[in-house]
Amino acid sequence: MSTSGLKAIAPVPTAADFLDIVLSKTQRKTPTVIHKNFKISRIRNFYMRKVKFAQDAFDEKLGAILTEFPMLDDLHPFLSSLMNVLYDKNHYKLALGQLRTARHLIDHVAKDYLRLLKFGDSLYRCKQLKKASLGRMATIMRRQKDPLAYLEQVRQHISRLPNIDPNTRTLLICGYPNVGKSSFINKVTRADVDVQPYAFTTKSLFVGHLDYKYLRWQVIDTPGILDHPLEEMNTIEMQSITAMAHLKCCILYFMDLSEQCGYTIEAQCKLFHSIKPLFAGKPTLLVINKVDVMRLDDVHPDSRAMVQEIIDQDDVTCAQVSCYSEEGVMEVKNKACDALLAHRVDSKMKGTKINSIINRIHVAQPKPRDDVVRTPFIPEAVKEKKKYDKNDPNRKRLQRDIELEEGGPGVYNINLKQDYILANPEWKMDIIPEIMDGKNIADFIDPDIAEKLEALEREEEKLQAEGFYDSDSDIFDSDDEREAQEAQSALSHKIKSQSIKKSKKNQARLPRTAGLRTLSELTSELTKAGLDPSRIQERAEMIAKLQGAKRKRDDDDDDEDEDEEMGDIDADAERGDGEGWMDVDEDEGAPKKRVKTNSGGVINKREPRSHRHMAGMRDEAQFDRANKLRNLGQRPRNMLAKAGEGDRAIKTKMPKHLFAGERKAGKTQRR
Repeated sequence: MSTSGLKAIAPVPTAADFLDIVLSKTQRKTPTVIHKNFKISRIRNFYMRKVKFAQDAFDEKLGAILTEFPMLDDLHPFLSSLMNVLYDKNHYKLALGQLRTARHLIDHVAKDYLRLLKFGDSLYRCKQLKKASLGRMATIMRRQKDPLAYLEQVRQHISRLPNIDPNTRTLLICGYPNVGKSSFINKVTRADVDVQPYAFTTKSLFVGHLDYKYLRWQVIDTPGILDHPLEEMNTIEMQSITAMAHLKCCILYFMDLSEQCGYTIEAQCKLFHSIKPLFAGKPTLLVINKVDVMRLDDVHPDSRAMVQEIIDQDDVTCAQVSCYSEEGVMEVKNKACDALLAHRVDSKMKGTKINSIINRIHVAQPKPRDDVVRTPFIPEAVKEKKKYDKNDPNRKRLQRDIELEEGGPGVYNINLKQDYILANPEWKMDIIPEIMDGKNIADFIDPDIAEKLEALEREEEKLQAEGFYDSDSDIFDSDDEREAQEAQSALSHKIKSQSIKKSKKNQARLPRTAGLRTLSELTSELTKAGLDPSRIQERAEMIAKLQGAKRKRDDDDDDEDEDEEMGDIDADAERGDGEGWMDVDEDEGAPKKRVKTNSGGVINKREPRSHRHMAGMRDEAQFDRANKLRNLGQRPRNMLAKAGEGDRAIKTKMPKHLFAGERKAGKTQRR
């Protein structure tokens, strides 16, 4: 696990916020209304549910904190030691242990009070038990104020730590303060570490990344270390010691021979020897920095001897750089990366894993089939071929040379025709015409096209004469075929009408005035069409007589039976087909009821024959009873301001525990 895995920890709320979150959630997510006339079993369940929900909420929140914060024993030794240095392992474990205990206690409180609630004998007692259980849970949580605050501080600090992967290729820069470690990491990576001319500018680990041989490397800049016993080292220095002790890396030990850092060469050599045990089994580079000020050759012989003693050790390589003039910086980077790559390969070769891989590899050795010596054959043309030399005036001309002569990129246009492979090479540069002799040569020209067209036309005329293209929609062998054809056309019309868009569905297909015709217009059009309009005229006269009789009866207030008969005629007229006039009843025996529609005359308004809202009801009494039952069933929901059975909204906007109790100073308008 790298430090990036530690950064996904959610913020830890304070004890007060913790309580508000859990109690608000309990108030919102559980039923809120109870009446004293409920059954006692229902009252018990109501309050048991609240207690259980609150316990679950506490358990979930505390469980999330305990799982997100890492167990130090499960981490990589480097991360474990780093957290111990930064936050003190004992304090960290104690804080997590207290939260674990709190979760356990809350579970016990809930269990005890749920057992008591099972025997609650009244609404008051159940409510008091619920109150006491939530109160005890809240008290336990309030006592966790300090562990929660401490863990939030740890979380914030972890999120600011650099993203160090303990298992990847790593270069570790160490040495006395102010010897140029941060300047080096700024040169070789994109890191931006603060550089100042005083000691302990870098107070924590910094990480930069570089690419070498298509691999990603991390470079760690450590704070400066002073040469004193481990017990006396502070938190800043201990971070460097932790990184050196636990990371598999290449160590770059920086020295400043000019002593501008404020520490003597002797002190720097002593520090190297004191921390040398931490470099065991790691490739080490002694980097002599600030050579623009003082080189190794210019140092006093006594100091030179001390430095030489370090250089002469088996696994130490020396390099001289200047971060100011950038002399040797890239060479040091390359040398360190190569040394670490070689070391990683060696360590893998020494391990036990190599044996299991070697056992699976078989190297085939070719065996000669006879004793004949077969030397490699190289053609003479290849041997005599001259190597391309840019400065040779007689060299082969490349396309690039031609491009530069012709004006360079953007001006020179390559001639693709020179590479055409044609029967006659002289044709290469021919210009292809588009129009020739009035014809487009891109089209295919058939010499016999006129004859073929004439033959096609003759064939077409022959088919037409034989009736091949005649429509057979009007030719039916029998009545059955006619009926089938009519059914098919009706079906297609129905499908077509259904496919009309919704927006067009209710629009009039014809203008409204199209249905309003006078009798004279109708008779003249029917006569033109070859139909006899006399029957329609008779019907119109009959309806006109009826309308006159109806008006007379209305004036004289005649008996109701005749009114009802006219009302029926009106209703039938209203259900007409909009042609202006219509035959209501075609039955020979019945009297013909003829009525004029909205094209003329007055139609009486009357009550509809049936009430839509009484559909399915026997009579008015049954309808009234159904209404009463419906209103009665809605009454409990009306009391709770519910819209209906499906309304699950809980209207409590202000959780009681936040707004009840002793008033504090300030505005009281929210109450």
